[in-house]
Amino acid sequence: MSDVKETTTTHVDHHGSDNGDPKAVADVKVISGSEAIAEAMLKEPPKRFSTHALMLYVCAFVGFFCSTCNGFDGSMFNALLTNDTFKKYYNVGSTGAWAGIVTSMYQIGGVVALPFIGPAVDTFGRRYGMMIGGAIGCAGVIIQATTRPGHNPVGQFMGGRFLLGFAVPIMTTAGPLHVIETAHPAHRGVITGLYNTFWFVGSILAAGVARGAANTAGNSSWQIPVWMQILFPGLIFLLAWFLPESPRWLYTRGRQSDAKKILARYHGEGREDSIWVTMQLREYEEYLNMDGGDKRWWDYGSLFKTRSARYRLMCNCVFAVFAQWSGNGAVDYFIAGVLESAGVTDQTKKMNINLGKSCMQFFFAICGATFVDRFGRRPMMIGTFSGVTPIWVAAIIAVAVNSKTGTNSSSQAFVAMVFLFNAVYAFGITPLQALFPVEVLSFEMRAKGMAFSNLSLTTAMLINQFAYPIALQKIEWKLYIVFACWCPIQAAICWWIIPETKNRTLEELDDIFNSPDPRKASLVKRKIAADSSGNILEVEKI
Repeated sequence: MSDVKETTTTHVDHHGSDNGDPKAVADVKVISGSEAIAEAMLKEPPKRFSTHALMLYVCAFVGFFCSTCNGFDGSMFNALLTNDTFKKYYNVGSTGAWAGIVTSMYQIGGVVALPFIGPAVDTFGRRYGMMIGGAIGCAGVIIQATTRPGHNPVGQFMGGRFLLGFAVPIMTTAGPLHVIETAHPAHRGVITGLYNTFWFVGSILAAGVARGAANTAGNSSWQIPVWMQILFPGLIFLLAWFLPESPRWLYTRGRQSDAKKILARYHGEGREDSIWVTMQLREYEEYLNMDGGDKRWWDYGSLFKTRSARYRLMCNCVFAVFAQWSGNGAVDYFIAGVLESAGVTDQTKKMNINLGKSCMQFFFAICGATFVDRFGRRPMMIGTFSGVTPIWVAAIIAVAVNSKTGTNSSSQAFVAMVFLFNAVYAFGITPLQALFPVEVLSFEMRAKGMAFSNLSLTTAMLINQFAYPIALQKIEWKLYIVFACWCPIQAAICWWIIPETKNRTLEELDDIFNSPDPRKASLVKRKIAADSSGNILEVEKI
């Protein structure tokens, strides 16, 4: 909803007395964002907990499972690398090249999936994209869970991880697109911000299952969490069929009446004459390209043909990479090696720390999601990348002392810094990882642009997967010096190029990116005057 910076109330009209004049000025507000949303909020405040709103939340909840799939894998494989039975079965360690190669098959699958993401999500729709990804993900789990000694178990396990890596980018493109395109404009930021917090639902479940199965006999200690990975792809495959399709996708496919019905049901409390319905249909008519590149699965030209499109894609990919290069990749996937670098070697203790870290991150990510519209996207990015810098400095000091003295206090101090880093990162970056990359892309380029976003993300993670375990093995804690130096650079780049996207509809962001300086245009505030009925009488830039 619009961010109201200042509110004054008057009772005068343009002639000095209202005398019941409906055009008399009743409110003057300073807003950052869209006057159309501000007017709709005044005329028809959305009901957060009506039957229609609750139905839409349930639909979003199904989309959140796409993020849960990703989180389950990250935490599960992290836990497997602390499982001695698993490491012996596959002859893989917590650090080193083999840990990187086996882990990286997931990212390699994501790179190979790139050409198929656009067709799956644009051609067949957001719902079918989720279902396609869910079906492939289930197949990948079955392959990696049914390995047998003497039948190339490492190759089969890597093949299963490849299929999972192929499936997840399709789901994590279709999922947030469905959530953001069906969300009510007034709640888009918070709802889509919550999408990525469900990464931790998968992470916590995987860590808990791995911890609970650790004491079982034989290979069951690692096979149980591997089989559990089929849960969320299976739910997505079964439940996505019952979701409403994206009204934007329907509108651009010539199904305007169906789009209007969905908007009326979920955004207009069942009324087709709702201001939220008419506002969005008007913007669809003005901004959506009815013959765009999203209709042609082979056409990626819409990502590069204009300066605006290139700027959008740059913002998308830059943030996707930065979100992986703050040090979180080393902590999330290789916490076993990270903790060993600080002298924590007990298997049970490492699992307990991993589970506790995931629970804490989930809490802070939910808190962060509720603030994305209040603080804005830019301040959260810049503040987080700046804020984790001194945390890494403190972590370096603690682990350096531990490497010389081996004291328990220095080891505990390092673990505390790992928890603090993850709390700050989860609050400021996790909610934005699905929200901001989708927001900055126009509808025509959204699915294919998210494919490129996944490519950038996967490339960044591939570098992490290959480099981090080797670096932890060779230079140990000195790796963290890189993060302490790089994070403030990320903050400076975000300040320089990233525009603010809060308090605008997805279509209105076209005006921001078509301006000569999108960052500057996004920060302009406006003073609006409204009458007692909520009609906007005057708009003035300040």
